[in-house]
This record gives sequence, structure tokens and C-alpha cells, in this order.
Amino acid sequence: MSQAPIGFVGCPLRSPADTGGAAHSHGARREVVVNGTRVRTVDIHAHCAVPAAMAVLGQEVHNDNLLMEDLTTRLAAMDAQGLDMAALSINPYWYHAERDAAAELIRIQNEALVEIREATPDRFTAFATIALQHPDLAAEQIDHAVKVQGFRGVSVGGSVEGLELADPKFNPVWAKCEEHDLLVFLHPTGTTELEPSGRLGGSGLLTNTIGNPLETTIALSHLIFEGTLDRYPGLKICAAHGGGYLSSYANRSDAVCRTFPNRVGPLPKKNPTAYLRDGQLYFDTIVFTPEALRHLIAETGPDRIMIGTDYPFPWTSTEVELVMDTPDLSDEDRIAIFGGTAAKLLGLEG
Repeated sequence: MSQAPIGFVGCPLRSPADTGGAAHSHGARREVVVNGTRVRTVDIHAHCAVPAAMAVLGQEVHNDNLLMEDLTTRLAAMDAQGLDMAALSINPYWYHAERDAAAELIRIQNEALVEIREATPDRFTAFATIALQHPDLAAEQIDHAVKVQGFRGVSVGGSVEGLELADPKFNPVWAKCEEHDLLVFLHPTGTTELEPSGRLGGSGLLTNTIGNPLETTIALSHLIFEGTLDRYPGLKICAAHGGGYLSSYANRSDAVCRTFPNRVGPLPKKNPTAYLRDGQLYFDTIVFTPEALRHLIAETGPDRIMIGTDYPFPWTSTEVELVMDTPDLSDEDRIAIFGGTAAKLLGLEG
């Protein structure tokens, strides 16, 4: 694959504004250009919050940058980073809620996401939220989100109150997602089960630094080994933070099928590594270095990767540069990663 000529129009390649999660473009909108062609960029991993929905459970927003009432700061950050669109998602905080409260919360939340999407269709799309802890209700919410509200994706956590996503309880939800050809954005909710041991305590915010990607790795591994992905071959999942640690050590998952076949059963239809490439699993770019992204792409294929920022959490603000600096990508590869794949999966026009 050849190195792709890539440039920006509108402001310098890197500016002081690019160093933080709340960068300001001062009116200049960076445009990503690949080999002379302007490319639309889509951020698949961007957070928001709906205070009225949180109030149903007596919760409040503690980060003002999650709010969508005044878009000045968020749009300035997007403009400075070269991001044309963002696919908004909300980390689940409602999986403990009783059915009626969950239904009301999701109604308010999804209606607010629709309003944002329709008010700024050139800048925002969104993943519908669902009450996954009540699978029959979640299936109804998916139908409504697709047929009435026009969503093309849903967001879920990495587990549900101690239950794995591969638990048969959730099969009706995955069946609905497959039926409607939805993209499922999987974002971890943490490894709270490990925290009482104290092993993730101390310095380093290990509950997030290690815990979040670990939960994603566990969730994806169960979806493979428990046969969920085999049962729903049309199910498509985008795993946050590069899919956690799965791609870095997936060959051990292949090896366990050979080494301890009596502990793996029934065996997946394919080697676990095959699921990284077969069109069911997708990943964002939040892996921090060109070498890490090169390795992720080597394990999954460039058509499985989409840029993500984790906005407004300042883990990264240079995803465009990350893709640009990653070696051995063709023009087509970079165009797909910048926004082509996300546009196809989410049905974005233009």
C-alpha cells in the first residue's frame, strides 16, 4: 500500500488549539484532503448527556462539555480537529433502573438526540439508547428508534449489572439489531466487579486506564466464545478504545481452542481471530500511536476502523494526525477510516 498525500485547508496542520479536548478554531474549519480530494470525517466516539433524562433517576451532569444546549465549544473543537461530523452516544447509567423509569428516561433521551440530529444534520448523528436490562422493552425501543425516529445505530455498555452481553437474556436485542441492520456502539461501563479486591486501586486511575479496555475485551470474548456472533451473523458492533486488548493478543484465543478444546465448547464456527476481520466487529482509533494503530489495522483490516475522539474527555484530540501518520495505508484506506466506513454503516448521505 502506498503513502497517501494528505493535507489540510483552512488552518495550520497543528496548532495550540489541537492540544486539548476543548480546542477552539477561532472560525477556521480544517478540511481533510486525501490526494487532492476533500474528505468528510466522522467521529464515531463522541459523548453527550441529556439532563432531563438523568433527572428521572435523580442524577446530574458533572461535565458541562457533555451538554448540547450551546454547541460553540464543541463545534470549535471539531473544527480545530478537522472533524466534520460526530456520532453522539451516551454511556449507560440507567441499567439499574426499574422498567417504568427506564422507559421514561430512554424516551426523553432519544427524543433529545433526534432534536440535535435534525437541528444540525451536517454535524451530528446519534446512537439510540435502550433499556438493555429489560430486553423486551429494549427490543420495542429499537423498533421505535428505527421506524419512527430514523436511528441507524444503538449504543450499549460492556455489561449489564454483572451480566455479560452474551447472556441469552439479551438475544432478542441482538436479533432486533440484526433485523434492522444497525451498528451497535459498545462502550465499557467499567469493571466494578474487580474493584472490591483493591487491585485497581492506588495511583493511575486503573479503574479507567485498565478497567475500561479490559471490560471491552471480556465482552467481545464472550460474544465470540458463547456463540452470539455466530447466532447473529448480521450483528455489527463497533468496540470503543480500539476494542480493548483483544486485537493485541487474539491469537491466544485461537490457541485455547487447540490447547483446551474441552474447555471451549461448542467451539466457535471460526478461529476467534477471524471475527476481527469478518465484518461483524469494528473498532475506533483510540489507541494513541501510529504503531498501535498500524498493529490494530494489521489484525483487523483498514475497513474495520473508524476515527474516534472520546470527546469531551481529553484522551486525544489528534485522531486525524494519527491516521495520517500511520504507515502503509492507501488513499482508499484513509478515506474509509476518516469517514467512509462510518458513513456506510450509519447511512449518512452525501
